[in-house]
Amino acid sequence: MNRYIINGGKPLHGEVVIGGAKNAALGIIAGAILTDEPVTIENLPDVSDINVLLDAIEGIGATVERIDSHKVVICGKTISSVVVNSEVIQKIRASYYLLGALVGKKGRAQVAMPGGCEIGARPIDQHLKGLRALGVKCDENEDENCIYANVTNLHGNGIFLDVASVGATINIMLAAVLAKGTTTIENAAKEPHIVDVANFLNSMGARIKGAGTDVIRIYGAESLHGTEYSIIPDQIEAGTFMCAVAAAKGDVTLRNVIPRHLEAISSKLEEIGVTVEELDSGTDVRIVADPQTRLGASTVRTRVYPGFPTDMQPQITVVLMLGSGNSTVTENIFENRFRYVEELRKMGADIAVKDNTTAKIRGVESVHGADIEVPDLRAGAALTIAALAAGGKTVLDRIDYIERGYEDFDGKLRGIGADIRKETIV
Repeated sequence: MNRYIINGGKPLHGEVVIGGAKNAALGIIAGAILTDEPVTIENLPDVSDINVLLDAIEGIGATVERIDSHKVVICGKTISSVVVNSEVIQKIRASYYLLGALVGKKGRAQVAMPGGCEIGARPIDQHLKGLRALGVKCDENEDENCIYANVTNLHGNGIFLDVASVGATINIMLAAVLAKGTTTIENAAKEPHIVDVANFLNSMGARIKGAGTDVIRIYGAESLHGTEYSIIPDQIEAGTFMCAVAAAKGDVTLRNVIPRHLEAISSKLEEIGVTVEELDSGTDVRIVADPQTRLGASTVRTRVYPGFPTDMQPQITVVLMLGSGNSTVTENIFENRFRYVEELRKMGADIAVKDNTTAKIRGVESVHGADIEVPDLRAGAALTIAALAAGGKTVLDRIDYIERGYEDFDGKLRGIGADIRKETIV
């Protein structure tokens, strides 16, 4: 087990290069096995969730060649099994993408039930609803903790999602690209990684229209071919560093971003007094927070894209914790996402959570270091930010959660002046 030792109170200065989007990469890796030809994926984030998924597809027979830490070549021609059911794959949420991909490629699958962070109920009913509409028979086996799926006539259909689920939208796309006829997904998720997965599949010969809107049409293809594809920058990693600068103060330029994807985050930070400047390159953003100026208060409500992302809710809460006045953060996506607040209180935060959905924040001038524990991925990033802004030393345990979604997080923070080190607990 690893932990961070952080001595806070140091403003951040310099540059950070943002990596590839984890949430796009997971769907793209699953989609890569749909063809028998080699697929080259670049700008791949080197995080544990990605490596677990790569190990899983290698475990069912696909060839996986790691060119370097950010580039991989995958070939699904040699897949010999449709059973994905290891203890490791059960720890990540994206295991379900192999359900849609294997059904599309082989007509059957046995995939472990998804795991991931305990941030609230994340049922897969919309995934199964969509697959069943395509003719797939799906059975959940609770004793074996897996889902069995098989189909003899994979066909297009109209599907209305009861909620705009990112996972279900991607999973249905993966299954539908090789289905006969046309599939229409209404109330589809619109996040940037939905568009990226669709663009990737289209580069393989799929015919997907409307990604990024709430109606996606997929015209089934006879087969897909190999491709070379570079994953978009990670908007959540970028947003996390934006909030780190806002809380700890300083002047940092983020390289390799898509500013349009950051608009909900940028506008909220600008509202409370942070300077966010898009540079002439079009792919860089500068964040400035004056150490002599205390930030303001705000009201934040998480929404599906293009609203404020739920994956940025803990980070913005930490920023508002240090602002002047009273702020409110309402979580509209997951009902158990405020578990980290108890850890912030150990550091001197004045935050009250009502009904697990709303945090009432009374801004404090400063917080202090403490021994705290990470409850989930994004909360871990937020608690790291709090420690950077705090006076004194913070020991942050269970950082394996953070490493699921952030590549070299401590190294990138050290590169902009943070006093942070990783320590292995024997």
